[in-house]
Amino acid sequence: MAEETKNTTEAQAVSESRTEIIHMVRPNHLNGAGRLFGGALMQWLDEAAGTVAMRHAHCNVITASVDNLRFIRGAYNGEIIVIIGKVTYVGRTSMEVRLDTYVEHLENGMRQPINRAYFTMVAMDENDQPRTVPRLILETESDRADWEAAEKRREMRMRRKEEGF
Repeated sequence: MAEETKNTTEAQAVSESRTEIIHMVRPNHLNGAGRLFGGALMQWLDEAAGTVAMRHAHCNVITASVDNLRFIRGAYNGEIIVIIGKVTYVGRTSMEVRLDTYVEHLENGMRQPINRAYFTMVAMDENDQPRTVPRLILETESDRADWEAAEKRREMRMRRKEEGF
């Protein structure tokens, strides 16, 4: 389990890097079917994952992999998109970032999920070499459950890498 210390130079809470980013779907974001183009959403997710990871690691990061990019429903012109990201797991130099994407309905503020994705981000030093990241302080039972699920996803990623997938 994560090392839990109070020294924020060595560890940070999940809540410290939680990030919420807002976008509005515009005509240039639409595909031929009139829905949000998956590539536009991927760009927004990658930017959000990078922001979350940089806030945790306090340095530049790169995207190592994207897992479980699941599209639940489409988004349409004029809709407000909310992306919420948080660190769910840290290794020595890498972090898993969970991103939940919603359409926020203006009339009542309700948020409807449209996407969930997991990004693996790697912290980089000034010479573009991987560097150690702060440990993750798990504050809630939800944080602990996210960590345990992330460990399973990490094992699957390692197996796929060994098998050449």
